[in-house]
Parts: sequence; structure tokens; C-alpha cells
Amino acid sequence: MNYRKGNLDDCIAIHSLICEMENRELSYDRFYTIYQDQLSDCHYYCLVCEQERAVIGVLNLRFEAQLHHTENIAEILEFAVADTYRNKGIGKEMFSQSCQIAKINGCSQIEVACNQLRENTHHFYMREGMNNFHFKFSKRLCEDSAQQNSIGT
Repeated sequence: MNYRKGNLDDCIAIHSLICEMENRELSYDRFYTIYQDQLSDCHYYCLVCEQERAVIGVLNLRFEAQLHHTENIAEILEFAVADTYRNKGIGKEMFSQSCQIAKINGCSQIEVACNQLRENTHHFYMREGMNNFHFKFSKRLCEDSAQQNSIGT
């Protein structure tokens, strides 16, 4: 396995992993634009895992100073490992590396929001030493019902 910072050449593979995670097809054009913007922004870091030059995992981080912590905090925005590579220690290694990357970027804490139905993922985060201290609420501001936030998506 090779773990490295993502680049624009990884976009198609990362898009595929995120679509698999979300269980829906996301607009590639919009995805590409956002990914390209994040690559040039020092507040983001996209960690990828590849095997034989194929991207099989992605963990996307955002770094930000938060008033209520009065510190820099890292947030895992997306984290996906291809189905056939799960339960092989890849997620554990990616999580560990993301914690180190967050520390290097001056962060004192790492956070993640996770869909309520992803119970296996909850257990993973707890095994990695994370605690569930918060609820996260969301409200869709657009009329596009096809993009509705809900449990299970």
C-alpha cells in the first residue's frame, strides 16, 4: 500500500469512491471543480491510499480555527475505502496518518460527522479512540428534493 497526498489525476477514482459511499451518483463536473479548488487550498488535505497505482481509499480533511475551541481543529469530510479492501487495516492506517497530518497542520483535535445508520463506521471511530459527544443537524436550503439530506444517504 502507498499512502500519499491526492492530486488532480486521482479525481475520477475519488469520485467513484465517494459515490459508492453516498450510494448515489454525484455530478462529476461539480465534484471536479470542488476537488480542484480544495487541492489549491491549504485548509484541505486529501489523503489517498493506492495499491498497484489504483486509488482504493480516500480521506479528505479540512483544517480550521474554531472560536468555540479557540484552537485549530481538523474535520474528516469524506472517508471511504473500496469494498474489497475493507477490514484489512487500510482505514486504520489512513486514520492514523490523518491524525499526524492534522497535528503537523497545528490542529489539537480531529472530528468527524457520520450518518446514523453507519453503525460499523461508528464502531471503527470508537475503536480509534474517538468519542461521540455531539449531534449534527442539517437542513436543505434548496428545493431540489433529489439532493435531500436524510438518514441512510
